[in-house]
Amino acid sequence: MHLVFNMVTLYSFGRVMEGYFGMRIGPIGFLLFYLSAVVIAILPTFMRHRHDARYRSLGASGAVSAVLFASILLDPWSGIYLFFIPIPVPAFVFAGLYVWYSVWMDKRGGDNINHSAHLWGALYGVMFTLLQQPALAGRFLQRLVSPDLG
Repeated sequence: MHLVFNMVTLYSFGRVMEGYFGMRIGPIGFLLFYLSAVVIAILPTFMRHRHDARYRSLGASGAVSAVLFASILLDPWSGIYLFFIPIPVPAFVFAGLYVWYSVWMDKRGGDNINHSAHLWGALYGVMFTLLQQPALAGRFLQRLVSPDLG
């Protein structure tokens, strides 16, 4: 199920972000953003478990989170549809719930999902995007206050 959620999310938000980054750093730049997000998102967990030979973590959840949160930075009021909920959730509300859930599950553990990678990937996606266009920080805040600014 986790893989399905990741692939649906990547398909849904990846196209938007590939277009956005494609205009700034090209399609190869977007690919490098995604691949670097895989590495950056897993590093904290790797460092924490580097001496535990039994620990395994593999996947691209952190990179998918980077793409998702970069997209939320661009349009915080966009609607995100969740499975089984017929109305869209504002992206910034979803982001808050996602961070809360990831922190909670990271502390709880036991489900074989690297929730820490989700958090680090989300942070990396926001930071990478802001490094490309620092003015987005102010625009994001303005859009939160006045969603009709579009």
